[in-house]
Parts: sequence; structure tokens; C-alpha cells
Amino acid sequence: MKRRRTTLLSVAALFAAALTTLPAAPQARADDAEQIRNGTFDTTTEPWWTSSNVTAGLSDGRLCADVPGSTANRWDAAVGQNDITLVKGETYRLSFTATGTPDGHVVRAIAGLSVAPYDTWFEVSPQLSVSGNAYSYTFTSPVDTTQGQVAFQLGGAADPWRFCVDDVSLLGGVPPEVYEPDTGPRVRVNQVAYLPDGPKNATLVTDATAKLPWRLRNTKGAVVAQGWTVPRGTDVSSGQNVQSIDFGAYRGRGKGFTLVADGETSHPFDIGAEAYEQLRLDSLKHYYTQRSGIAIREDLRPGYARPAGHLDVAPNQGDAEVPCQPGLCDYTLDVTGGWYDAGDHGKYVVNGGITTWGLLSTYERSLHARTGRPSSLGDRTLAVPESGNKVPDILDEARWELEFLLKMQVPAGQPLAGMAHSKIHDEQWTGLPLLPHQDPQKRELHRPTTQATLNLAATAAQAARLYGPYDKAFAAKVLKTARTAWAAALAHPEVYPDPNDGIGGGAYADDNATDEFYWAAAELYLTTGERQFADHVLKSPLHTADIFGSVSFDWGGTAVAARLDLATVPSRLPDREKVRQSVIKGADKYLATLRSQPYGMPYAPADNVYDWGSNSQILNNARVVATAHDLTGAAKYRDGAVQSMDYVLGRNALNISYVTGYGTVSSHNQHSRWYARQLEPSLPNPPKGTLAGGANSSIQDPFAQSRLQGCVGQFCYIDDIESWSTNETAINWNAALAWMASFVADQGGPAGTPRR
Repeated sequence: MKRRRTTLLSVAALFAAALTTLPAAPQARADDAEQIRNGTFDTTTEPWWTSSNVTAGLSDGRLCADVPGSTANRWDAAVGQNDITLVKGETYRLSFTATGTPDGHVVRAIAGLSVAPYDTWFEVSPQLSVSGNAYSYTFTSPVDTTQGQVAFQLGGAADPWRFCVDDVSLLGGVPPEVYEPDTGPRVRVNQVAYLPDGPKNATLVTDATAKLPWRLRNTKGAVVAQGWTVPRGTDVSSGQNVQSIDFGAYRGRGKGFTLVADGETSHPFDIGAEAYEQLRLDSLKHYYTQRSGIAIREDLRPGYARPAGHLDVAPNQGDAEVPCQPGLCDYTLDVTGGWYDAGDHGKYVVNGGITTWGLLSTYERSLHARTGRPSSLGDRTLAVPESGNKVPDILDEARWELEFLLKMQVPAGQPLAGMAHSKIHDEQWTGLPLLPHQDPQKRELHRPTTQATLNLAATAAQAARLYGPYDKAFAAKVLKTARTAWAAALAHPEVYPDPNDGIGGGAYADDNATDEFYWAAAELYLTTGERQFADHVLKSPLHTADIFGSVSFDWGGTAVAARLDLATVPSRLPDREKVRQSVIKGADKYLATLRSQPYGMPYAPADNVYDWGSNSQILNNARVVATAHDLTGAAKYRDGAVQSMDYVLGRNALNISYVTGYGTVSSHNQHSRWYARQLEPSLPNPPKGTLAGGANSSIQDPFAQSRLQGCVGQFCYIDDIESWSTNETAINWNAALAWMASFVADQGGPAGTPRR
């Protein structure tokens, strides 16, 4: 499902009014292959412009620019050319030679739009040297325009430096660059760990059609198990000929095992539960560094410290008094706090809602499941500022978002009182990198919607039953809020998001609130036991429908969230056993899918079209299977859920762990404005335990389009910060990882054995 639209902003273009330009040369014709005018600087710098703080001129047949020091951002100093013609679908090669004196400076080369909304369609950030290098890149234009721009952004350095460029070319009609990912050894394994008594499966990519021998070696190289592969033919999800390996009979423990087959040796892996105990915590620690409105402390997250963002400290325009979009309302709201949703600075109620539910449900499972261990999620487990307050840290973290969600409610006395604004974000898209406290954009509240209001009702109702033992006043407050939101949604049942409201933040379009009504009623019933909410649950057409499709649930489809809680949270709901059986039947579907997939995941989208955020879809489907184990104790559900983790941890066509810091080869260049080391070496990569979105057949961003045209299923992914459609982070995706990591960690003992 398309989660959002993220656009990179050419911030240098905002300085158009302040540019020092020479008279423009005649515009290039649309059919010219070369779109740059005077890229060789033989006699003049025309028609290139510079920002007003940059002095540029000719030097030995090059354009050389003296760049001032003490600038904060890349776009604070720039050189560029406007009025460039680009043709939609045409592939271009951007090439140039450049030097930087002294060594080590980074230039940000972009191709984008020279007028509002200043979209950037391609960017790279090579590190320059005094001796100079030649650079060449290809990209595909997503638009037709005669107002394109090529620019070199030079700011952000503490000291003055000199930039020289020559032989700049933007050549159209070139063939797309062939991208061949390094997939490593053909034996694909979970690169992190298998449980000693759990399933152990691998996938072999091979041309062989007959079975082959395999051997499991320990860290000393000794063979500890062996057997034969099972041919599986062509795997539709990858287009590869594959065979399966099952070494689950081996029950030893240790580190550094490898699997050998067909002359290939896999990446190493452990056999033990320790890695999942850590992943449970790391996936939850991710949220602290996503917090808005609070300084991130170095002692709590070494390498990730930063000032508080969006607290009305310049250049922020702040979140303490945010107005609505023009014409929507005449009041402002204090909406400080909460989590930044993904790789941008927006905060969204519908995605915040399903994420908060995910964290609260991770904790709630520990209270009710046969293998749950509340102590594993207790106080002082996550190293957050609230640690030591005798409240489970996971509840402290979820409360940071809950407090924000409460602030998004329309005040009493206003039109649509009690409903929730759908989102708050920048008026325009910003560029990468950009730390939260450096964001200069105006912030705006967007229209209240029925879906956002019901997200607030559902999560606030769930919170009321979980925070009661720790803060009765807060529990009472959130329950009152939930009731108010529920009543407002009933009064305004069809106020939906504007599908075109995607400038400066994701649209999160949704034209059906039936599922949110079902979910909110379920949470209110489970907390209060009141008949009015039970009646709504029982009368909902979703209550008896088969809601377990190829994708179980996400921010836009929340019916399964209701069904899972109705099945697992104790209540006196009539026919509750039928609810439980429906979850088990759904799990059987996903288990059958898993068994049909040579890579062993409970996910097979129609026509092999992978969804945006497919990794979270795999984990959410696995969560249904895991819940069936909680309900029945059956080993087949436990093993299916555990095996589902293999895909995101390395057993996939690309042979990459999609969780930063886990596995020999892991995603680490996710799309983010502050985890942006790929673009700015002084910034960090995403923290350990961050899940990448994963394969997305629609490859909506230009960078992915320039590399992945014609990709098959699993291969529609690239670990690059520019690929926001395949490689963004998102709070709801990490919630899926946290729930599943916690489940697998709880299975560290013998299968089905209670750990409480």
C-alpha cells in the first residue's frame, strides 16, 4: 500500500531571488541530447549562477568558486544552472569533474525543479579531493519540464574552501544504468540467529535441478549436521531457481555457524535466543531518537544526541502554536511532542495510532500470553529519560506519543469538537539532510478526519486499561478522551482525508472508516465492558467477515487489530470463541503461504506486486500466526511465526538483513533527514534495530526508478538514502518488528513452554 509521498526539496532554488546571475543563454531545444549550456567554461561562466555569498569566476578553463565558512546547511552556498529541459521517462547522465581545496569537502550535486515546489529528482554527494575526480551518474526524469535545474550545493563547512568544476554534462537519451546488487553467497540464511529448538531453514540459489548435499559447520569448521536440499523450481518472488535446506533437527547452540551447499558458504549466524532479547530492546529504543520536542541525550544514545526539534527556537517555527491550513480553522494548538513519523518531520495521527497500538500490544501480550514475560519490558529496560520511575519503559515511550495524540483533538466549542486533526507537518517538503531543530518551514494542522478521530479513540481506550496500575489520573484522562472522540466520530462518520493533501507530508489517503469504527469499539469495549460498545462490535459487518487477506493490517486497514485484541484480551464478549477461531483460520492461511514460498515468508501479494513497506506486511502477517500460537499453544504456529523473521534478517533474494546493525550485511542507508550519514559524514546511520521498508514493486521515487526498472518482487529494493519508496524508516514498521522480536525472544525455551 502506498504509505505516503516523499519529495526531496531543492533548497538552493529557494534562493533564486538572491542569486547573482549572468544573462541566460537561449533555452535548449527539447530534442537536444545535451541539456547543459557551457559546461566546459572555456571563455565564460554564463549562464551559471551563484548564491550571493559565493564568488566565482574562470580559472584554467574551469568555474571556480570561493565558498565561505560558517554556513549551517548545504544549500547556504550554491552554484547552478536553470531553464534545463527534461523529458518524462528519459534517462540522463549527469557527469562532471570537480576538485575541493582542501581535501575532504563534500559537494551535493542535484537535478531538480528551479521553481516552486522545488522538487529534487536526483542527488549525489561525492567527497572531493585537491587532485580532482570525474563523476558520472544516471537517473530517469519523472516529469516533462523546461524549468529544470542542475546545482552544486557547497555550504555546511566551518572554514572557507574552494570548489572548482568542469566538463558538466547532462546528456539525454542514454541507456539506464544497469544495477546489479551484490547478493553475496548463494546460500541465503537468517544472518542473525535461529532458536535452538526452533525451525532452521535456508534457501539455495542454484542452476541445479537435482537435490544437493549440504553441511552445517560450527565456528571451528567442523561439520555438525548434514543432509540434502529440496528442489523448489523457479521462485516467483525473485525469478530465481532455488532449493530449500532444512537443518532444524540440529539443536546445538553457539555462534559463527555457516551452511555450505553447492560450493557456497553462507554468511555466519548464531543458534541461540540472545540476539532476539537484544533485538526486542533495540527495536523499541528506536523510538527515543524519533522523539520530537525533546533534546536527545548523548548518555542515553551515544552518537545520536541532538537539540530538541520544533520547540519554537529559530530557525524552527515550532509546534507550540500551530495554525490550521488556510481556511480550515481560526485557532492554534500546542502539538509539541510525539514521534517524527518516518524520514521527515511530519507527525500523523493515523500512523501514530497504529504504532502506539503496536507498542501497547507488545506490552499487553506479555501480560496475557502463555510465554509472555512482563519483566522483559519493565522499568530500566530501554534507557529512556523516564527510566527509574517504576513504570515499564515501553509504556513511558508509548506515552510520549499518546500525549501528542491527545493534543491533536479539536477543542470544545469549535466546529468538529472532539475530532482529531489528521496530521501536522511542514508547509513544503524539505531536503536531505536536515536535523529537526534546523527545519525552517512553517508548520500546519491539517483537516480533522473520522479515521484520525477513531485512531485516537482506539489507542486512548487501550491505554486506559494499561496505565491504570501506574497512573490512575492519566488512565482516567485518556478514557475520557476516547469517549469524546468516539462520540465525535459517530456524529461525523464520513469526514475523510484529502487524497491530494500530499505537499510537505504524506497524504495517508483513506476513503473508508468502517474498520476504524470496529477497532475503536473493540478497544472501548475491552476497557469498559459496556454494552454500547459490545453492540457496535457485534453489529459491525467486519466482525464476522474474513478480514485476513494477503495483507493482514496496517495504518489504512485496522480491522485485524480489533480482531487480535478481541481474541487475546480477556472479556465477556458473546461468541468470543468464534473470534479466536477466526484468528486461527487466518493464521492457517498465512502458514500455507509461508510453506509455499521458497524463502519462507507468510506473504505472497497478488501478481507478485510487493507493497510499500512490504517488510512490515510480512511481520504483521507473522503476528497473526504468532497470536494463533498464543491461543492454541500449537507448535506449528510458533514455528511459522519464528521462521517469518528469517526473511527480514537475511534469508531473502538480496541476501541482506533489513534491520540496521543485525547480520553481516544490513540496510543502513535508510531515507531519513537526520540519520543521513550517506550524505553527511558527521551524521549517524539509523540506530541499531531500525527496519527498512523493503521491496516495493511500484518504485515511486526517481532514484529507485533509475536503478530498478523491470525489477521482480524481492529485487525492487535498494539500500540508498535517496530511495524513499523502498528504503524509508517508519514508526509503524518498527512496531511490527518490536512485537515479533519480543515474541521470538519469549520462545527461547522449549517449544510451547511457558516462560512466566
